Amino acid sequence: MYRTVLSFLMLAISVFAFGQDKQDFWLGADISGTTELEAAGEKLYNSKGEIRENTALMHELGLNAVRLRVWVNPRGGFSGAQDVLEMAKRARYYGMAVMIDFHYSDWWADPGKQTIPAQWQYLGYGEMKTKLWEHTHDVLQLLKDHHIDVKWVQVGNETTHGFLWPMDRAEDNMQQYAGLTEAGYEAVKAVYPEAKVIIHLDGGCDQKRYDFIFDGLKKFGAHWDMIGLSVYPYWDIKGNLEKDWQGTVRDFAANIRHLYQKYGSECMVVETGAEAQKPVEGKRIMEAVIRAARNDCDGHCHGVFYWAPEAEGQYPLGAFANHRPTAIMDAFTEAAK
Repeated sequence: MYRTVLSFLMLAISVFAFGQDKQDFWLGADISGTTELEAAGEKLYNSKGEIRENTALMHELGLNAVRLRVWVNPRGGFSGAQDVLEMAKRARYYGMAVMIDFHYSDWWADPGKQTIPAQWQYLGYGEMKTKLWEHTHDVLQLLKDHHIDVKWVQVGNETTHGFLWPMDRAEDNMQQYAGLTEAGYEAVKAVYPEAKVIIHLDGGCDQKRYDFIFDGLKKFGAHWDMIGLSVYPYWDIKGNLEKDWQGTVRDFAANIRHLYQKYGSECMVVETGAEAQKPVEGKRIMEAVIRAARNDCDGHCHGVFYWAPEAEGQYPLGAFANHRPTAIMDAFTEAAK
C-alpha cells in the first residue's frame, strides 16, 4: 500500500513539474503531399543522407502521429480516398496515430477559399447535408475496412468563415454551417464512435474568431469533441495579429485555456510551422510552441502537428532543406525523448 501511494505521488509530482504525460501528448505532422512528391521523382533523406520514405522519416524523428487531408475529387487522385488509404497504411505500419482532415472541396480549403466540389455545386441544402454525410462516411468506412484506427477526424479545414461557400459561409448563414457540421459529426460517429471530431480554425492567437464560430455552432446545435488551432507566428505577424512570435505563443495558450473554460473543449495544435530559411529561429519557435502546448494550457492541449515539413521551394514554412530535415524538426525529436 505504501509503495502504491508513493508511486502515485511521484507520478503526480512528475506531471506537475514537467507538464502532460508524454503518452497523452501527440507530436505529429501533416504529410499529405508525400505521394505526389514521390510521383514527381523526389526523394527524401535523413540527417545522415540515407534515403527515407516520408512516414518512416517522421517516425525516425520521433513523431507519433500523422495528419492526412481528404479532397473529394482531386486531379491525379492525390489526397483522394485511395491515396489517403495508402498513407494511412504506412502510418499503421509504424504504429503512428492517424488524423483525417476533410476539406470538403476538390482542392485546398482554407479561410480564403472553401469551394464546393464540382459534382456538388448544384445541390440544395438538404441534398448537401446528405452528400457530405455520405462522403465522410464512405471515406472513413474504406479506412475501417482496411483496419485503420482513426483517432481524430476534422470536419472541415480552417473553417473560420464556414465552408462550402456561398451556401454555408458562417457570417451569412451560421445555421446551415452548423447543420452541415453536425452531418459530418454524425457520419464520423457512425463509423468510428470513439474518434474525436475536431472543428479547426486558423489564427489560434485570436480569441474573437473562435468565440464567433463556437458561439454560433453551439447556438444551432452542432457538436464537436475537440477544437483544432492553426498556430503560425509567421502569418500572425503578416496579418497584424501579433508583433512577434512570442505574442503568438503566449496568446494561443491563453486562447486554449479560454476555450476550455467557456466550452469545456479539449484542444490541439493541428497546424504549425516556421520559416524554413531560418532553421535556428524556427527551432526556438517550435520549442516554445510545444512547451506552451504542454505546460501553459492547464492540460487541455493534447498535441502539436507541423504542416508539410517536407515542403521546399514554393511554401515558406516547411522544415526541410536539400530534401533533409532542418534544425526545426529537432524540436520535435527532442520533445519526444
